[in-house]
Amino acid sequence: MASQSYKQYAVLASSTLSFTVCFMIWMMFAVLGIPIKQKLGLNETEFGMLAATPVLSGALIRVPLGIWTDRYGGRIVMFCLMLACVVPIYVLQFATQFWHFLAIGLVIGLAGGSFSVGTPYVARWFRREQQGFAMGIFGAGNAGSSLTKLVAPSLILLGGWQLVPTVYAVVMLVTAIVFWFFSYHDPKHLVSSKVSLSEQLALMKNPAVLRYCQYYSVVFGGYVALALWMTKYYVGEYGFDIKHAAFLAACFSLPGGVLRAVGGWLSDKFGAYKVTWGVMWLCWVAFFILSYPQTHFIIQTVNGPQGFDIGLSPTMFTVMLFVVGVAMAIGKASVFKFIADEFPDNIGAVSGVVGLAGGLGGFLLPIMFGVLLDLTGVRTSAFMLLYGTVCVSLVWMHFSFKGMAAAEQEKAVELAPSTR
Repeated sequence: MASQSYKQYAVLASSTLSFTVCFMIWMMFAVLGIPIKQKLGLNETEFGMLAATPVLSGALIRVPLGIWTDRYGGRIVMFCLMLACVVPIYVLQFATQFWHFLAIGLVIGLAGGSFSVGTPYVARWFRREQQGFAMGIFGAGNAGSSLTKLVAPSLILLGGWQLVPTVYAVVMLVTAIVFWFFSYHDPKHLVSSKVSLSEQLALMKNPAVLRYCQYYSVVFGGYVALALWMTKYYVGEYGFDIKHAAFLAACFSLPGGVLRAVGGWLSDKFGAYKVTWGVMWLCWVAFFILSYPQTHFIIQTVNGPQGFDIGLSPTMFTVMLFVVGVAMAIGKASVFKFIADEFPDNIGAVSGVVGLAGGLGGFLLPIMFGVLLDLTGVRTSAFMLLYGTVCVSLVWMHFSFKGMAAAEQEKAVELAPSTR
């Protein structure tokens, strides 16, 4: 019989692999949407809808998936979820009209719900002081977004966009089988059947849950939105071809996924509040810089008109995007450390609600990016919008934790030994 330690890490490894593949498929329209946009003659708003549609269903399914994970266990829920996506992925290659892609995309998007299955499933196999790191490693499966940016362009060049769904369907099927044989179930991890569905959903009224929903809509919703939008951004703003644009966009997606484990470790060591606060400030500065559009202006000098150009070069833009990716990776882990600390008995239900908020952010933001671009013609308007969402988080976080921080400081002073 396998040891408890072996089971822990087998569950962690198989779940992380499964989430990576699910996220790769969930983000496939980030690259696949570009040739489809050209084929169907879509505008920017329609492209945003195409890219974001899978995110919608992936977000909406997260609450029930989290509850089912609490009740039935992560192993069976994850396995069934992956199997359910295989046929829709394969069928995508036969779509010919815009509504076909939207309808099939909604079904494929169910793969995005794998996060609210794997998070509680993995967390319950580890001690509380290890949960932040374990969930961070699992969350590194977000790197599947960068994987699709590295794989999909080559497949498109090799056999057209229709080859991508065929390959991805096979990959999903094989991954589901691997997961089943290398994962385990522990009945002790299930939530008591005496806990009703209404009681679990009542957690949505908790102010702390709503607060973490807002944070996660920034660090995860913003990550998903940028992961979907950046390949096309590089093509339009800097004139790169799809292969090079996808590669540069992966410079954001890759750290935004794999460094999530670092965020879990930092949250275990320094606490979720300090880490999340630092992440929000870093994003605030970065989005302010990224918001500035390419600008040419002329001033009158003593020697006559003088022209100036202000804007980020592709290199500087990529560096700033990399910084944002690192910050969001850490922030995604720190938000879920909040959840593990405050709701240890309802991780599945709460992570489902918070994941829903993050997913809805990832759905709405690309559409809003497209609308703003159609209205203003300024591509950096996407970053202006994100800058505003971070401002909301900083203000909310300041007033939410102001009293708690003061109380902790007062308590520390009372407990400190007298120096007199």
